Amino acid sequence: MLLFVGLGNPGPEYAGHRHNVGFMAVEAIRQRHNFPKWRPKSHGVSSEGVIGDEQVVLLLPRTFMNESGQAVREIARPSLKLDDIVVFHDEVELPPAKLRMKRGGGNAGHNGLRSITAAMGNDYRRVQIGVGHPVKNVVLDRYRNWPLDRYVLSDFDKSEQLWVDALMQGIADNAELLTTGSDMAFEEKIQTLMDSRGFSRRDPAKAIADRHRANKKD
Repeated sequence: MLLFVGLGNPGPEYAGHRHNVGFMAVEAIRQRHNFPKWRPKSHGVSSEGVIGDEQVVLLLPRTFMNESGQAVREIARPSLKLDDIVVFHDEVELPPAKLRMKRGGGNAGHNGLRSITAAMGNDYRRVQIGVGHPVKNVVLDRYRNWPLDRYVLSDFDKSEQLWVDALMQGIADNAELLTTGSDMAFEEKIQTLMDSRGFSRRDPAKAIADRHRANKKD
């Protein structure tokens, strides 16, 4: 069994937030691979199905971000190895529209990762989804220098939805690579897709901003 965990905060008021992009990714996988509707657990909701040849449990914690580990610990079977846990989460140190695979390592101040590490250990697999940083990497200038918590707890702009939709589709379409442990192939597939959609490998934030300005002119 593999466990795919999406990180985010529960409730409709958080649904479109950058901090909830992990929820969005796992929901896209559920729909793409025809998993059943979400079933409630005491600390989250889950859905179970097959991707490729592997049994996969999808999980969205309902404990708020800083207690995500409770939901993971609740559903993890004794035989589950950390290598079988894949966590999808937002990453402010990556430019928007970038994706990076990582195994273990630091939690970079991310409360959801910190909670899972405290509950399960640290060497699980991570799908880091870049949302940019209000000082280092933003798509639109109006977000520049926002406090970090305000930035991640705000909705994606309509123009950002271009790359969000493309990236969620790519994650869902290529999820089978994650079930076989082909993490680097998955990362490369996603990057190739985003390049083909016009989101530059070198500077995704600039490519998205240029597209946004072009659309406004049209």
